Amino acid sequence: MCGICGVISADPRPVEPAVRAMMRAMVHRGPDDEGFEVLSLGGSEASGPVAGLGFRRLAILDLSAAGHQPMFNQRTGDCLIFNGEIYNFRQLRTELQMAGVVFRSTSDTEVLLQALCTWGEAAVEKLQGMFAFAFYHASSQRILLARDPLGIKPLYVAALPDRLLFASEIKPLLASGLVPKDLDLAGISGMLAYGAVQSPRTVYEHIRSFPAGHTQWIDGRVTTGDVPPRPRRFWSFPQQTLADHQVQAASAVHDMLHDAVLRHLIADVPVGIFLSAGIDSTIIASLAREYTPRVVAFTVGFGAVHGQDEVVLASETAKALGIKHVSVELDAANMPGKWHDWLAGMDSPSIDGFNTYVVSRRLAAEGVVVGLSGLGADELFGGYATFDRAPRWSRMLRALRFIPRGLRASVLSAAGAAGGPPGAMEKLADLVAGDTSVAGVARSLRRALSDSRIRAMGLGTDRVGLAADYLEGAPNRIEPVLDGDSFNTVARLEATHYMGDTLLRDTDANSMRHSLEVRVPFLDLPLVNYVSALPGSVKRGGSSKALLRMAGNHVLSKQISNRPKTGFTLPIGAWMRGEMREPCEAAIKHLASQSFIDAAEVDRTWWSFINDPRSMHWSRPLALVVLGTYLP
Repeated sequence: MCGICGVISADPRPVEPAVRAMMRAMVHRGPDDEGFEVLSLGGSEASGPVAGLGFRRLAILDLSAAGHQPMFNQRTGDCLIFNGEIYNFRQLRTELQMAGVVFRSTSDTEVLLQALCTWGEAAVEKLQGMFAFAFYHASSQRILLARDPLGIKPLYVAALPDRLLFASEIKPLLASGLVPKDLDLAGISGMLAYGAVQSPRTVYEHIRSFPAGHTQWIDGRVTTGDVPPRPRRFWSFPQQTLADHQVQAASAVHDMLHDAVLRHLIADVPVGIFLSAGIDSTIIASLAREYTPRVVAFTVGFGAVHGQDEVVLASETAKALGIKHVSVELDAANMPGKWHDWLAGMDSPSIDGFNTYVVSRRLAAEGVVVGLSGLGADELFGGYATFDRAPRWSRMLRALRFIPRGLRASVLSAAGAAGGPPGAMEKLADLVAGDTSVAGVARSLRRALSDSRIRAMGLGTDRVGLAADYLEGAPNRIEPVLDGDSFNTVARLEATHYMGDTLLRDTDANSMRHSLEVRVPFLDLPLVNYVSALPGSVKRGGSSKALLRMAGNHVLSKQISNRPKTGFTLPIGAWMRGEMREPCEAAIKHLASQSFIDAAEVDRTWWSFINDPRSMHWSRPLALVVLGTYLP
């Protein structure tokens, strides 16, 4: 929806220039309007401490000036800057009106402001939506930061001895001129391990990701070096309920999906759909068509460049649904430029997101401002191979526990030295030597570079201060482990780890670069709460996402329902060895020149991939290319 930013400082003088610079750095998040305010946090605007709040608006609900931010409550002096959408704002509006609140606009922003003024911090627990906001409470001269339960909308914080800054993106924080650009080797190592930086870290030492599902009060004392109270968690995955019969659960999911899609379609601007050949986006498209017959579906195609794609199947789906379909074709002429733009504009380095970047660019060119995505269905309903592989591998690996952990990798390497590809053997060695729990194996299966490869680059866990799995033992991360229910253990881990640290962050960054808001109906909070509380046995079946297939039977043809999982898959490995080899090698050279990394190992990894494509998955060298492109 928008971009927010702020600076809290004891010295008022640098506040406005810093916030203005941050606003300029994220015009793409909000080309329609901007706003700036300075508010007191215990002193005066002349003597501080003060908070400068900045905003860039992408107008979606109530396109009039009544939706301008920062938005004030004229009666109390409270103020709000807000990025996101509150999908139950109409119900909250009615509840507030019954309490005597009078509204000036039809926007969800004003509903959120009045909810916070009326109910205080407790209002956050009433919200159903995606959000990151800063709320200024005038009477206490404090600011409340908050982020939605699953982290759909981003929020980054830089806490320094005499000031605190926050923003919707990392680069605006750097553009402020108040945040040092020192690199964080732990953040870099996590990125190489998993293909994206792992929260709460970033690539920069002084910038952290604000935890999803948390709130935190900030006051002027942060400018004197006082540490504010820890963020408070306001949402967790629900406790597991007694098992509903699968048919009953499917009926409930069916009804909740209808409600979710209807609420996610609320907009005063054109809406489009990311359509693949799979069931997730097909269900979204079918339900959206019931409420908005003129909805348009978009699919990425690359047949002119390499191999097969999803365009034909997606086109057949759109035709069967009776909706307009647009194919976003990549070809040898336009793909390199888009690849370069994607890499050059990254807010945080990640191997994921090129597909989202390309399709978002086309949606924006067609005048679409809101896009619906099927993201979240795989995590909720079991669409990944990890749902089967993690429990199976965990059982096998636990059978080897009589062998000392330190010797397992050596035994495996000796046994398989003449066996599979080196990359596969490295991953297997990590599995055998690492955490053999279902959660531990699931995390390991998401790895990009192996332990041995990262250590050889000089970034071992002992040097960078991370746990053995290259993650930080942060108490604010939502605990994914459920005793005895491997399905839900994997589901919660995928949602907080892969989805939270990669998919959601990259989707937001790559879509908002084109002033496009992506909404994710499968992550509608009532649906998430209900499905997450179901025992894994209700969601597991003879095929992946069995419960979702059952819930979508009325909109899925037999042909579509039986399709295997596909998604937006691009031939990136072939591009790296072909059309994009030259810029990739330039990035590898730049990364190898960095003082913190072993240049020989960087080169060895790249040339192993070039000389023998079977030696490793393309995601491993791509992590090096992305990092080399991103670093200054």
